[in-house]
Amino acid sequence: MSLLRAVRPSLRVVSKRITPLSTIRFNSTVAEKAVVDPKIGAIVDQISTLTLLETSALITELKDRLNIPDISFPAAGAGQAAAPAAAPAEEEVKEEVEEKTIFSIKLESFDAKSKPKIIKEVKGLLGLSLVESKKFVEAAPKVLKDNVAKEDAEKIKATLEGLGAKVTLE
Repeated sequence: MSLLRAVRPSLRVVSKRITPLSTIRFNSTVAEKAVVDPKIGAIVDQISTLTLLETSALITELKDRLNIPDISFPAAGAGQAAAPAAAPAEEEVKEEVEEKTIFSIKLESFDAKSKPKIIKEVKGLLGLSLVESKKFVEAAPKVLKDNVAKEDAEKIKATLEGLGAKVTLE
């Protein structure tokens, strides 16, 4: 019993030095606060007190003064958004035809005698099992892949067409 009393004080000292694992945070998403310029801090404080309408007016004014163009992001399933009024200089830039670089590959149809080859190719492309690949091919027309770069999409299309499938790029 005297040995236990002699060891206890040293255990307390060691336990105070070691941080328990429950207090250590690995890969924390909490960012350390960076030092912010007092001028910027004051602006942020003022903006945080604005209402939604005042914030909208602030954004519009900043875009006008800093000549920042409006950027619209397409929403999934949404209709075509109305284009904002553009300056004459911006109209000239928009007249240039933009080439599409991202495609969706769609399997439209296939020859019945080339079906096994197409199933095997789809299995390799999508990483599906043989049964899943067979069901996928039989459900044509169906989108194989979305958001594929132009070069890759053309290679996949050429490969599948060489095997006897009808493929479209959208």
